[in-house]
Amino acid sequence: MTTDSARRWLALGALAVAMLTIGLDMTVLTVALPTLAVDLNANSGALQWFSSAYTLALAAMMLPAGALGDRYGRKKILLGALILFGAASLACAFAASSGQLIAARVVLGLAAAAMMPLSMAVLPVLFPDAGERARAMSVWVTSTAIGLPLGPILGGWLIDNFWWGSVFLINVPMVVIGASAVAALVPESRNPDRRPLDVVGALSSMAGMLGLTYGFIRLGDEGWGDGPAWAVLAAGVAVLGVFLLWQRRAAYPLIDLALFRAAGFRWGAVFTVLITFGMFGLFFTVPQYHQAVLGTDALGSGLRLLPLIGGLVVGARLCDRLLPRLGAGPLVTVGLVALAVGLGLGARTALDTPYWYSASWIALTGAGMGVAMPVGMAVAIDDLEVARAGMGSALLQALRQAAGTVAVALLGTVSVTVYRSELGDLDVDPLRDSVNSGVAAAKASGDPAVLDHVQAAFVSGMDAMLWVCAAICAVAVPLAIWVLPRGRRSVSDAPVAVDTPESTHVG
Repeated sequence: MTTDSARRWLALGALAVAMLTIGLDMTVLTVALPTLAVDLNANSGALQWFSSAYTLALAAMMLPAGALGDRYGRKKILLGALILFGAASLACAFAASSGQLIAARVVLGLAAAAMMPLSMAVLPVLFPDAGERARAMSVWVTSTAIGLPLGPILGGWLIDNFWWGSVFLINVPMVVIGASAVAALVPESRNPDRRPLDVVGALSSMAGMLGLTYGFIRLGDEGWGDGPAWAVLAAGVAVLGVFLLWQRRAAYPLIDLALFRAAGFRWGAVFTVLITFGMFGLFFTVPQYHQAVLGTDALGSGLRLLPLIGGLVVGARLCDRLLPRLGAGPLVTVGLVALAVGLGLGARTALDTPYWYSASWIALTGAGMGVAMPVGMAVAIDDLEVARAGMGSALLQALRQAAGTVAVALLGTVSVTVYRSELGDLDVDPLRDSVNSGVAAAKASGDPAVLDHVQAAFVSGMDAMLWVCAAICAVAVPLAIWVLPRGRRSVSDAPVAVDTPESTHVG
């Protein structure tokens, strides 16, 4: 029995390595954006696509990947995805143009789309006990979360000492370690009810997300008055509407909308999406602020995110200890308050703000993530039956990644719009392309006033974006107090979240 228990936790360690790799790759590119803007001649739209292509593929392919794992075996698909992830990392490292890098990032996202939900889907198999599963979920989430700020640190050191493509090579040894451990320690599992794949649903969900993301990115590049951007955005929303209608009528839908009848899954998904939205806003803009405004190199930018790791670790430890006593409601509420306050403080950043101020609000934001994110996901996963773990986990992760994709596009649009507006008479190429090219051009001109103007315009755009993130988290606070349980009650016991007996379980 002890051996079986040790094997379970070793298997969780293998899954944590895989998730750490994904977390690294989500943010390792952030410190390379200034270098890519110059080396690959990438404008703001291309820089957004370097991030959005990855998260878009994640969101679009997670649902089919979860269904494939349920049908053919989660361990088998997970191993194949790890190998593909390593190969795509090599392709990213040696890309010679913006188009090649975006294409390789898409493949990288496809592989991660299988790794993320399937590694999560085996947790109910490994840990049938709810208490152990909650602790395992905290480890799983924390491994991804720590990888997010760790990516810029490793990436910064690599860029300072090698070339920008080296930021992707760190994935290769991680993939080898993760694949070896998964092969040896993780048991095979699948849904005994083999369902046909919903091809129409997969294609329509991909097309809808593509339209939605491209519409937001084009708005950021061309301005809010661009008609084609709004047309593409509307088309994306319409296709996603068709996708949902098809899911209600299909004999074997890609997602089971009945999952949302379970109160735990429904509210866990809602808060996971809201927290993710705020998180991506920080990661997209703060590394650029460190380099373009504070003048740090890539490694220095990554090191300045270390307070985020400290906050995440502290938040995760508090979550692990307090969840059994306080329940989901108070912890998610406290986490959201910390996020809202931290991001709000960040939105008050000025051109001459000292670093200690930035470190304080970044640490507070990290603590909020470390408390709220594992609890929100645990609330959702506890309402999943083991047989439907692949589909349910894939749906939860797809929603989370879709939120990340829309966050990068929408928040990037807010930041760029304010930046260009604040430029005023300087809203000309190459100053308007991005803050990185703007700072480079301002320094080349030798005019300190132009440099100050460009940097101040970027800070204004960053502040506006962080205010949006803070407002989203603040609005979610009363909702968490209202719908999530306190103490040892489950979500289904909360008066405002009771469902009918038939909808208490999925399947």
